[in-house]
Amino acid sequence: MSIQLNPPQREAIHYLDGPLLVLAGAGSGKTRVITEKIAYLIRACGLSPATIAAITFTNKAAREMRERVEKLLGSRPEGLTISTFHALGMRILREEARALGYKPNFSIFDAADALGIVSDFAGSADKATIRRLQTQISHWKNALVSPDAARRAAGNESEARAAQAYAGYVATLKAYQAVDFDDLIALPVMLFETFPETLEKWQHRLRYLLIDEYQDTNACQYRLLRQLAGVRAAFTAVGDDDQAIYGWRGADIENLRGLPRDYPQLKVIKLEQNYRSTVRILKAANALIANNQKLFEKKLWSDLGYGDPIRVTACKDNEKEAEQVVMKLQAHRFEHQAKFSDYAILYRGNFQARLLEQHLRDQRVPYILSGGQSFFDKTEIKDITAYLRLLTNRDDDPAFIRAATTPRRGIGSATLEALGAYAGERRRSLFAAVGEEGFAQRVQARQLSALQDFCRFIDRLEQRAHREPAERVMNDLLDAIGYEAWLRGEDERKAAETRWANVQELVQWLVRRGEEDGKTLIELTQMIALINLLDRQQEGSAGMPDAVQLSTLHAAKGLEFGHVFLIGVEEGVLPHRESLDPAKLEEERRLMYVGITRARRSLHISYAERRKQGREFLPSAPSRFIAEMGKDDLRFSGSGANAAATDKASGSARLAAMRAMLAGKAK
Repeated sequence: MSIQLNPPQREAIHYLDGPLLVLAGAGSGKTRVITEKIAYLIRACGLSPATIAAITFTNKAAREMRERVEKLLGSRPEGLTISTFHALGMRILREEARALGYKPNFSIFDAADALGIVSDFAGSADKATIRRLQTQISHWKNALVSPDAARRAAGNESEARAAQAYAGYVATLKAYQAVDFDDLIALPVMLFETFPETLEKWQHRLRYLLIDEYQDTNACQYRLLRQLAGVRAAFTAVGDDDQAIYGWRGADIENLRGLPRDYPQLKVIKLEQNYRSTVRILKAANALIANNQKLFEKKLWSDLGYGDPIRVTACKDNEKEAEQVVMKLQAHRFEHQAKFSDYAILYRGNFQARLLEQHLRDQRVPYILSGGQSFFDKTEIKDITAYLRLLTNRDDDPAFIRAATTPRRGIGSATLEALGAYAGERRRSLFAAVGEEGFAQRVQARQLSALQDFCRFIDRLEQRAHREPAERVMNDLLDAIGYEAWLRGEDERKAAETRWANVQELVQWLVRRGEEDGKTLIELTQMIALINLLDRQQEGSAGMPDAVQLSTLHAAKGLEFGHVFLIGVEEGVLPHRESLDPAKLEEERRLMYVGITRARRSLHISYAERRKQGREFLPSAPSRFIAEMGKDDLRFSGSGANAAATDKASGSARLAAMRAMLAGKAK
């Protein structure tokens, strides 16, 4: 990006006369505007860093902002909040927990923990049914629908059962002194509605708000922001309605539409100069997105030169497509003397990655596959963090069960069933129930002794975790439970070594973060539920390895690459065959727009004329989005080149027939 700020960027940074919406097109420097504005508020306006909060959606984005602000100011500003929505919610809840009947050291349940509780109330052992119920509960929470409201709104017996399960799930979480991810936003909203004096305290504390990726907020997040902004409405919201691609997980583009309504004095500033892509790429992106209804008119432009034509390739089938993409990528890289990391292959769904991986491996092309298993979701890491969770919250029953039985220490399922039954009757946590005389009378002395030994071990560890270095406590924990020896007894040698290396990496991560942030092991444990693999990997690295990036379009948002191969651009894939009603189709078009605007210098689009499903090949047609990009800057090749370049009207009739056929196959 140019060193100089352009006029709209400068205006957005300096504007402080009321609420501000910055419509930041792809590659227009939105992060720079946010970070420069934070520096401006501190240096030029004299605001205390502790009164400023910048809120975004990922730990990676928050970390990047923090690093940029520190560079601009020359030091780390004391008390400045740059965090995700969930991290801010956790901070509010930790401080105000008692007002809602929680202890400050409540547990945060991840999706797997929560799934176990949901399954108890689902009335079915079917995994798909349980996951649907979990998704429904999440939607209710994000829409601020209480269990009572869900029950009243139930239109049939199935909905009534789901609402009843929702009530049971909420009550169980509260009994465990635990919250899930959705609660980290919903509970602060409830807190502020119930206790106006608490809201006033936080409004006074956070006097200026900057919100990144505003188009991705859901109803609950919008309510929280409105509460914190209050009547002063001192905020800058940065977003792009053309990149709103998360409707399926509750994000509501209406929050953008609602801003001028809720804040009549709202000023809108558009960032339309793109510092990423060539003119040709932006022309195609603008032509495509013009087919959507617009909340705010804007048109990206660039002074980076006209650039290469966009290549559109028709392939015989999806297997040939994967083969050709890898061959073209290698040829392009050789011709331009580029690095592997300059390239990305993007696609609509993870199912498209398998064939690509095969051909990349065959050609010895290094690649990174996004959306892999989180480091903190690995079995061995969850085993060890179960002990840490129990140190911070004795009422964390799932952590108790995992820690007490991994490795085995003479506590069997019969003992745990007896303990669980007693704890349920007495409304106690499993840990607390171990110490009660009533339970001692129900089990044999040998069973009780094993449980008591475990609880005393946790107590001793917890006392040390508050005052001793994380490294010493962690190493003593691992020695005491004999985890390395247990792994080697459980797994083949190579697998055991890999798992033990992951555990050692966890210890090193805890040590490093503890030293950097001055946190105890207890405080570090409370962060773990909010951290994912990609953030953790990038946090300590000097840079990504030289490898091709394979990613879904959703996961690629916010990233950019020198050269992009966008594959499977077919009807039924992109747009997805289940997203053909007008609202969903617009989101699919925004997804295509995101894919196009990831590219800096070259864009290669491909589609298959038939796609293998099971053992048979089904015919497929080029996506309508290709025609919508315009013909001037596209160059077609392959047997279906003419078909891709046909006008939209004739294409639509053929595609309607294709959709009907696909719908029939789906049934």
